[in-house]
Amino acid sequence: MRSFCVKMERMTCSHVGALPAAVAPESTEGCVDCLALGERNWAHLRMCLSCGHVACCDSSPHRHATAHFGASQHPVMRSFEPGEDWRWCYVDSAIV
Repeated sequence: MRSFCVKMERMTCSHVGALPAAVAPESTEGCVDCLALGERNWAHLRMCLSCGHVACCDSSPHRHATAHFGASQHPVMRSFEPGEDWRWCYVDSAIV
């Protein structure tokens, strides 16, 4: 069986430079919004790099990470999954 390595090209954007130096996750338990609803059915977690809000991805039923961007206009999130190291800018629709 073959294994494949996928390289994600990262671009730069002005929003990354405006982020705080470090931000702590609001929760390590899971999507804060799903947990408030009594649910745990998220697919993957994302963390806002402006405020640390932890929310579920767009493959999850409630898509709370995107909803957080819409409500807060915090532009950049990162994967909050173990072993993943990538960021997404909602404004530029790009991996940064």
